[in-house]
Amino acid sequence: MQKYIKFRKEPNNLWVFSNFAASNAKGMRYKVILFLCMVLCFIPVQAVRCINDKEALKHNTTMKRIFLCSSFADVASVLSESVAIPLKGKTVAFIPTASIHEEYTQYVEDGRAALDALGLIVKELEITQCSKNEIEEVLTNCDCIYVSGGNTFFLMQELRRTGADRYITEQVEKGKLYIGESAGAMILAPNIEYAKDMDDHLVQTPGFTDFGGLGIVSFYPVVHFDSFPFEEAARKIVHKNSHLPLKIITNQQAIAVVGDSVVIKDGKKLIEQGDIAHSSIL
Repeated sequence: MQKYIKFRKEPNNLWVFSNFAASNAKGMRYKVILFLCMVLCFIPVQAVRCINDKEALKHNTTMKRIFLCSSFADVASVLSESVAIPLKGKTVAFIPTASIHEEYTQYVEDGRAALDALGLIVKELEITQCSKNEIEEVLTNCDCIYVSGGNTFFLMQELRRTGADRYITEQVEKGKLYIGESAGAMILAPNIEYAKDMDDHLVQTPGFTDFGGLGIVSFYPVVHFDSFPFEEAARKIVHKNSHLPLKIITNQQAIAVVGDSVVIKDGKKLIEQGDIAHSSIL
């Protein structure tokens, strides 16, 4: 009897087990199907997110904010509206390096005073006197970067030697405001050899042969046009380099770059890119 009962239980157990296994298999199928549905839904969402991230990155890299001028003290009043950001209370890394071997440097003090008047907090960064760590720290943590005028070639030499060229480029590409006066404007061009008629590249930088600029902009700023004492030098640059995309400004004008927009500002008046009369230049 025990045998019989045992014999009868075994098939029942097997049947119950078979049903349990079948039920589990069915449940697993549902789980697999559910998992696949989740994956198929997740992939498009991630793809859209990646596309959006790429678009955001692209937007960020093109939203440069640059203000280039011949004489900052003469155009400082239009800075804020030109770059569309508030300035009061912001810190600015002030780099006067291009002027340290120049006889006349009043424009450096004038530029500093103009920044003060705008409510900016000036932090001087004379890169020939600072370590690479100090340069990196200041340029990374400041809100704006200001590079004063002087000798374009000496400035470029020292930017490369200290590594400041790399830090400036990185910060400007991220959208940090860059203000360049005279030499500080010309170094942003793809190449600075065109500046030879304005600055001596041999006296302060003997053996200077690498004329590559920072290349942050695709055009070539021509500063101090029709402005004493650079009238002749600026005209020579224009005549010799007419094949280049020149942006020509006087001491009372500035080039404002915001994203892909490039305009020349003269006081409160906007001047379109092609509005500078080349007949007066020639």
